[in-house]
Amino acid sequence: MKMPYAELAEIVERDPRYSLEAYDFVFDALRHTQRMLNRLPSDDDDEPKHVTGRELLEGIRDLALREFGLMARTVFRMWGIEKTDDFGEIVFNLVEADLMRKTEEDGRSDFHNVFDLDKALTEGYEIKIDESDL
Repeated sequence: MKMPYAELAEIVERDPRYSLEAYDFVFDALRHTQRMLNRLPSDDDDEPKHVTGRELLEGIRDLALREFGLMARTVFRMWGIEKTDDFGEIVFNLVEADLMRKTEEDGRSDFHNVFDLDKALTEGYEIKIDESDL
């Protein structure tokens, strides 16, 4: 999927709380979450496979730790993200811009205070070293 940067820039202009990078990351995290849950669309099926708000948040957490490690919390803060509710705002800004879809059951409340980002992105984090790289 080609990233809709012009549309994302318009969203950021309307709602400058979050950076363009935050929106870009949410797209990546959606794909990552679909992959984690084995819900990627097939070649003959262009329909994206639905994930819930909680599932997306788990995928966001997983991808952030893979991409940024212990810096994930700092990166999110730089992007304007302080709590899980912020991801709900980003997702629903994307839905309102027709860049993501939702079901009738989906709502911003699905992202409300799901977990503490500080704890989720730091507690229990382990640096994994592939011994074949040594």
